[in-house]
Amino acid sequence: MPLRAVIYDLDGTLVDSRADLADSVNAMLEVLRLPPRQDEIIWSFIGEGAERLVRRSLGPAHEDRFAQAMPIWRAEYARRLLVKTLPYPGIAGLLRLPPDARGVLTNKPGGFAREILRGLGMLAAFRKVVGGDEAPKKPAPGGLLALCGELGAKPGETLYVGDSSVDVATGRAAGVRVCAVTWGLGEREALAGADVILDRAEEVAGLLASSWPG
Repeated sequence: MPLRAVIYDLDGTLVDSRADLADSVNAMLEVLRLPPRQDEIIWSFIGEGAERLVRRSLGPAHEDRFAQAMPIWRAEYARRLLVKTLPYPGIAGLLRLPPDARGVLTNKPGGFAREILRGLGMLAAFRKVVGGDEAPKKPAPGGLLALCGELGAKPGETLYVGDSSVDVATGRAAGVRVCAVTWGLGEREALAGADVILDRAEEVAGLLASSWPG
């Protein structure tokens, strides 16, 4: 079945947002007068949405402060969306390739996702950007299936490109082919369920150029 649409994850796939996310979490913890966390620890919390990021960053001992912490984190992150966040190498070229039916499915809040893509000059490359507050959060397949429909493609005609086990599980649940990439946040071993695992954006470009027939 020919490839008619491609849907991308955001954090760890299109953009490297780790530094801004970590800085925002530690700014939140400072406001709450809690000890900071190492960046690498915070990075391990990324991928399942803002609420999970904040809850994990607070830890079990301070989970009761979540209602106070969440708006603080949102305000801190809103100030830092584009301070250090950049596209990964090769992404700009990748987004000039067909198919033109492109979307983004992320567990990040949709408003933040679109603001980042707009600020990086990438938003126009996508017909639709769906955040974790606008559809069932991954790995639930509903958001991916709905986005396939909006892009005019069947699940079997769609490729989902992501960097984590959550992305692989989402694609599997939706019946969408999955290209896992290794330059992001996920460990290669966790990506084993993908249809293909690639290391560079140029390899993804080659996959798109082939239309992945079959």
